[in-house]
Amino acid sequence: MQLKLDQHAPIYMQIIDEFKRQIARGDLRPGDRIPSQRELATMVQVNPNTVQRAYREMELMGITETLRGQGTFITSDPVRLAEIRREMAGRALVGFVREMHALGYGCEEMVAMVRGTWEQVVGAAGAGGGEPDGNRGV
Repeated sequence: MQLKLDQHAPIYMQIIDEFKRQIARGDLRPGDRIPSQRELATMVQVNPNTVQRAYREMELMGITETLRGQGTFITSDPVRLAEIRREMAGRALVGFVREMHALGYGCEEMVAMVRGTWEQVVGAAGAGGGEPDGNRGV
């Protein structure tokens, strides 16, 4: 796990957000085993108590499930996984819209730019021209 720490946010929340990002992107799939708390603390070079808090919070949030003696796994609950994906997409959209608005762009200009960029980045690769999950439109 790559974690670029931001001094303005609690580390345990950054760990949770990184797991959510990986779930939303499909890098982590339902039922995937995640590193032990000790392994993750070593990987990201943070206090094991910080990782312990993140894991406890993720379990309470329904992101992970811990099986005694087997490890911690990404939830298999499709509703919860869809919620995580929508939450991460919403955050990305809010950041994008705020930045574009600050740059002076209006809604219609943003939509046109997104459509054009979609065609350049995804359109050529996805020959069907639609979204990866089969939906159309912006």
